[in-house]
Amino acid sequence: MTSIERTAYPRFKRLITAHELHLFFSPTRDELEWAADATDCDEHLLALLLMLKSYQRMGCFPALEDVPEQVVEFVRRAVELPEGTLPVYRAERTAKHHRGLVRKRGGVAYDQAEARRIAEQSIRKEAAAKNRPADLINIALEKVVEAGLELPGFSTFDKMASKIRTEVNASICAGIHDRMSPLQHTELLRLLEERDNDGMTLFNRLKKPAKGPSWSHFKNLTRRMEWLDGLGDSAVWMDGVAARKITDFAGEADAGDAPALRDYTPVKRLALIACLVHKARMRVRDDLATMFCKRVATKIKKAKTELEEIRLAERELIEALIGNYRTVLKDIDADGPAQLALAKAVEMTAETRAALEGLDEEASADEVVRRLGGKVSPALLAFVKALVVQAGGLATVTKTVEGFGGFAQQYEQIEKVSAHHGNLWEPLLYGQIGRDRAVMFDLAEQLEFTATSEDGRVLDALAHAKRHQGARGEYITAFDEEGKEVDISFATQNWRKVVVDKTRTGQFVRKHFEAMVFTYLAEELRCGDVAVLGSEEYADWSQQLLAWEVVQDKLADYLVEVGLCEAGETTEFDAQFFRRQLEDKLRDAAAAADAGYPDNEGLVIDPETGIPSLKPHRAEGLTPSAKRLEQEIKARMLERTLIGILSRTAYWVEWWRRFGPASGNEPKLDDPFGRYIITTFVKGTNMGPYEAARHIPGVSGHELSYTANRHFSIVLLNEAIADLVNAHARLDISQAWGDGTTVAADGTHMDTYLDNLLAEASVRYGKPGGIAYHHISDTYIALFTHFIPCGVWEAGCE
Repeated sequence: MTSIERTAYPRFKRLITAHELHLFFSPTRDELEWAADATDCDEHLLALLLMLKSYQRMGCFPALEDVPEQVVEFVRRAVELPEGTLPVYRAERTAKHHRGLVRKRGGVAYDQAEARRIAEQSIRKEAAAKNRPADLINIALEKVVEAGLELPGFSTFDKMASKIRTEVNASICAGIHDRMSPLQHTELLRLLEERDNDGMTLFNRLKKPAKGPSWSHFKNLTRRMEWLDGLGDSAVWMDGVAARKITDFAGEADAGDAPALRDYTPVKRLALIACLVHKARMRVRDDLATMFCKRVATKIKKAKTELEEIRLAERELIEALIGNYRTVLKDIDADGPAQLALAKAVEMTAETRAALEGLDEEASADEVVRRLGGKVSPALLAFVKALVVQAGGLATVTKTVEGFGGFAQQYEQIEKVSAHHGNLWEPLLYGQIGRDRAVMFDLAEQLEFTATSEDGRVLDALAHAKRHQGARGEYITAFDEEGKEVDISFATQNWRKVVVDKTRTGQFVRKHFEAMVFTYLAEELRCGDVAVLGSEEYADWSQQLLAWEVVQDKLADYLVEVGLCEAGETTEFDAQFFRRQLEDKLRDAAAAADAGYPDNEGLVIDPETGIPSLKPHRAEGLTPSAKRLEQEIKARMLERTLIGILSRTAYWVEWWRRFGPASGNEPKLDDPFGRYIITTFVKGTNMGPYEAARHIPGVSGHELSYTANRHFSIVLLNEAIADLVNAHARLDISQAWGDGTTVAADGTHMDTYLDNLLAEASVRYGKPGGIAYHHISDTYIALFTHFIPCGVWEAGCE
């Protein structure tokens, strides 16, 4: 049975603020007169008013004994009934009559058959894409409310969702099974039987997460991808199956082991394994792309660090280059060995040149012999000696440069100095990724990239780099196979300055061109402009958008909901109209800011630069009344333990309902409430499960580890944090920082560090399908520390 706490089925929350009591449960004068005319005693009056306000709030009639005492007392005081008056009926017939009065006043029809029909239809439709019973129940609730019908009991929705979900899942599993060949059936079933070198089944090999972004792991991932692809084309098996269903089926398979899967029916067993294979194929491509992006980011960081190191070592490097250049100049100066050798060579060839002066180019050998007086050999020997002397002079210069480390090292040092003076890290990047060049090209071959828009310039540049992968020269052509120049306008001016050598028109500097391509490929993958076919995290987002026909059906209601249109407005909403709306809103906001500027003492706009800035706000110190208030709060606030705060906030806010198995099924734990609280406490305090088990009686390390690995994830942790933040914002005392729409500049609801920590953890480890559960302790800590404000305020408000 689905826990009602996991659904949106209307019920009274345990945490009801004074503001909510006044907003939702205050009877109006008209409602009081109506209820007084329909009742004959105080008990019935109170009961009818509670039915009316509860129905207005929840859309159904709760049992009067389930109405919280604080709500009963609030309504009783609001209508000034005698103290001790209870909402009770002497006969069920009266209660039924009153429910009819409430329905009539609210204009709601009581048709349980129609409500069940609508609920069943909506659940059956959505069950093809959604798997969690709570989600199906929530959708059915929404449709019944939209139809203006009274909600059936929760058990009706629960049984209906369970039955239909089972039928739909069986149909999906049968479809996956039928789209596979008998040979593929056999291959997948072998995963449960065959064992790897470590003694584990091949099925367990499917569930292994990615390791760190090292190239040795890259090679293992490429082999893993080849093995997974060899199991079959899972995209064909999953044709027509919703992505959410595949994820949940794979989660169910991942949560079990080989013996557990053997207990399933053959059709469902194969379908679950097939979904796990499909997710594994997607995940390995995610891991490869992530590994590539992380590797490039690391290399860019090292290049920037190298630039900083060059700045620190600039004086020493420049002095070395100047000294080297001075030595080379001495070698080729007037008194240097190169110039002396050149003068000697000129002198040695002067006699031969004088003897052959005026000799015709077509003169015969006899004429040459006659000119040289019959001595040809001495003249030629003198000429050869002159060439040797001249070459020796040039060799002196070359030897000098070699003594400084060679021409390559001198060019590299010059590039470093040039990079420093131009504030460029781009020329230094290839020196970092040069050793990874072959592996990066291998990755570009392993993954199939596609552009998510019409801009394919980065992929065209990648294709050009791959065509010249075997080149080892300094330069490559800037033209593709069709003779068109490769467009690198996507790159920054700094990159274009490095890649294009002005002295060599129509050519790129090969090493810098490759570094630029890999840099922008990683950036395009990160921001979604380039997708990886067969991936999940790096999939083509444009293929996941709603069809325009579906959007058109929902557009009018959406525009009203977000405030871009008024209800009933018939104006055609297009791109031009949307732009005009935004421009009007910006102008209004600018006008409001300008109007308030003269009275805003904290905002200053520099008259010369026009740059706005805020003056630092200096606190005036605590007033005596504030100090007395602080002391009084501390005196009244009860002492709480950390695990006590966890337990109490879980009870009042019900954040624990967010956690559960990846399959979407209800948790089969004996006490999920207690298990989730202890697991959160252990992980939030950064303890290990077996370390905690030594100090907490009644729980084992395996239980804690299993719960954390199988029932917690980044997404679920974030949802629990959102519940706590929202609950904290509902408390009256939290309004002390603002009026609900603005917040004072000298106070925050939560420590900014926690939000940054959570954001960092989400970026680092929040990739669907690739979560390494032992790496999410940062998010556990963020969740854990969010309990403290809620727990403190809740304790103080007692």
